[in-house]
Amino acid sequence: MKAILFDRFGGTEVLHEADIEVPQPGPGQIRVRVRAAGLNALDGKIRSGALEAMFPTPFPSVPGGELAGVVDALGEGVRDVKVGDEVLGWSDTGSYAQYALATTVAPKPAGLDWQHAVALPVASDTAERVLNLLGVAAGETVLMHGAAGAVGTLAVQLAAARGARVIGTAGTANQDYLASLGATATLYGEGLVERVRALAPDGVDAVFDLAGKGALEDSITLRGGTERIVTIADLGAHQLGITFASGSPQERSATRLAALAQDAATGKLVTTVTAYPLDQAATAQQVSDAGHVRGKLVLTVD
Repeated sequence: MKAILFDRFGGTEVLHEADIEVPQPGPGQIRVRVRAAGLNALDGKIRSGALEAMFPTPFPSVPGGELAGVVDALGEGVRDVKVGDEVLGWSDTGSYAQYALATTVAPKPAGLDWQHAVALPVASDTAERVLNLLGVAAGETVLMHGAAGAVGTLAVQLAAARGARVIGTAGTANQDYLASLGATATLYGEGLVERVRALAPDGVDAVFDLAGKGALEDSITLRGGTERIVTIADLGAHQLGITFASGSPQERSATRLAALAQDAATGKLVTTVTAYPLDQAATAQQVSDAGHVRGKLVLTVD
């Protein structure tokens, strides 16, 4: 099968196309003919070697942690899906490929296309997990740094659905986008503390950092301490006494993903995607590495 892989750490130049063996599902696994693969900032950090201590990487390695596609084969003991089902979920093997293995998947609604389906697994799981960690509740104000990306797009909407007010930071080009999602938008950078205090005179109840670019110090100032601040992007969080949230496969919920997929299919939940063909994975990761992405980057697989 065709796949994108890397066999050494480095920039996007280490990514290349190759023909590799089709994976075989083990007990409890399914094999999926991938139609779309999700691209996450984590992919680039793993490729660079920056997270080798956290995510040991055997070479050669196929990137990608989420997929949408058609069930192609079943491993021993699989009863809840059948060959031919259209699914979305988390990949056990790299999803930048024509085929990948998976354990946790949800049905893809007929009204949801492949690209928008694959925008959901990682982003929705991350958003929901952090909102739960922060204990976000109705009537509260949440500050989200870098809210226009894949996780932020869903986190803004999920927080609003809880009855919270969201103040979201982004660049000039994404101010209207955040407002369309239901957030109060403001610019990041110098003067942020003053801008947020003007928008929320009574203070912010929680902070969700999705940017990872020096926003934690301002967050501590706005919260008056480190309580109820969580980051998914700033690797220096522990030095400041702030929680760095990283998920685990045990926390993934196919039931929750199925419900969100239905919401996305009916338009209740908005997803925004920019798609690249699989053979342009390096270009897509360059865009991801640069930041300031609106919504989700995805790879389409023939």
